[in-house]
Amino acid sequence: MAKPTDIRVFATQLFFLPVETRVPLKFGPETLTHVTCARARLTVQLSDGHTANGWGETPLSVQWVWPSALPYEPRHEALKEFCQHLAKAWSEFDAIGHPLELGHDFQQTELPRLLAEFNQGQAAGEPMPWLAALVCCSLFDIALHDALGKALGKATYDTYSAEYLSRDIGQFLQPAAGSNVQFDGRFPSEILDADPPTTLPAWHLVGGLDPLDESELSGNEPDDGYPVLLADWIRTDGLTCLKIKLRGNDAEWDYDRLVKVGTIAIENGVLWLTADFNCTVTDPVYVNEILDRLCAEHPRIYGMLLYVEQPFPYELEKDRIDTRSCSARKPLFLDESAHDWRHVRLGRELGWTGVALKTCKTQTGALLSACWAKAHGMTMMVQDLTNPMLAQIPHVQLAARAGTIMGVETNSMQFYPKASSAEAMIHPEIYRRRAGQMFSPRSIRARLRAMRICDKNCTRAAFNSFSAAILSRPWAASHAFFRSSLIA
Repeated sequence: MAKPTDIRVFATQLFFLPVETRVPLKFGPETLTHVTCARARLTVQLSDGHTANGWGETPLSVQWVWPSALPYEPRHEALKEFCQHLAKAWSEFDAIGHPLELGHDFQQTELPRLLAEFNQGQAAGEPMPWLAALVCCSLFDIALHDALGKALGKATYDTYSAEYLSRDIGQFLQPAAGSNVQFDGRFPSEILDADPPTTLPAWHLVGGLDPLDESELSGNEPDDGYPVLLADWIRTDGLTCLKIKLRGNDAEWDYDRLVKVGTIAIENGVLWLTADFNCTVTDPVYVNEILDRLCAEHPRIYGMLLYVEQPFPYELEKDRIDTRSCSARKPLFLDESAHDWRHVRLGRELGWTGVALKTCKTQTGALLSACWAKAHGMTMMVQDLTNPMLAQIPHVQLAARAGTIMGVETNSMQFYPKASSAEAMIHPEIYRRRAGQMFSPRSIRARLRAMRICDKNCTRAAFNSFSAAILSRPWAASHAFFRSSLIA
């Protein structure tokens, strides 16, 4: 049944924002030194003719979404070209409904067709994978959710209820066979956290190329006022949670890296660690032997290991590895393989116990995966795609609303802190980590209210500074002050 709050897409705009990293970031066998962020503005129309703009943004992290032996640039250009195809497709998507309904339908019908057509005609040398297509679609999907909130003057997360949705989640999701879970008649607002925390523990990424101590310095490190060594990062940001990037194909290196990072962590008061094996492991024995050795030789470090992230290849349906021996040792989280709730369901059948959500796989997909996982008792985390600028906003909000095992991973301030300088003038607390914490949108709202009450001139000055900074960017000549409904 149609709702008076239903929207349709009226127009789209697409911007590409180049960003350089201050230090390299390793993804499997490849290294990221720069990235293009794709930003979309969607104009939507309500049934009464009223229009509103929504914004969405995602880094096109080529090495993560499309691991390949192909050169970087053909893949990079293909992603940008596909974003352009999607901008046209979204502007022509003549459907009416709630963003969750529109996003679901677009991903079920339009996106597979568009990807198949694109892969038939594109010249990169191999087909673009589904994960890459999802990432390209995510900026438009996020903008769609943002636009409804803007149109109604409400926080986006306050629209995921029966008041605004015509379809319950039983029309999107199917319970696991043999479970007692029921989705019929339920809505995301009943599963997501209606009273999100004001702060979230912030996870720092220890990249495979990051120097851990002075013996690993090359002399080419930046002298830009930001930390370089791990202990300096821990002290500066008060970190208590570290995610350790491993190789997944060099057991001795991986073990030594875990021990060295763990030792530095203990010396500096860190509480929790995770291990990311970079999707390069093909046999659970590899992970099990490292964990067993760590447990025997360094039990404290082993005890600090909160979970293990995606050791195995991306294509879960193709590589159906029984992971129960790993998850018997430590919680095992899907990440790259968790394309949607169906993949989460398959992962659970194979022995995975948790899922790492990412808004870069679409806001719609993240919400539905969160609902499925939470209803089935799976643990959740929200992982970063090194989100700068506007991409950080829905990322932090999802972590606050989903109810994660421990906070949120946030590392854009490590790799390109200055990229978000304009956005940080308006939402400063989500672009910095203090005392090991990231402030959630709820606490930001309170801070902004206090600013307006205590010093209206200060708020106006921040607005003017933001406007000057944002309009000085060549890609932003036509857009004005951004205040996302996803922040509320």
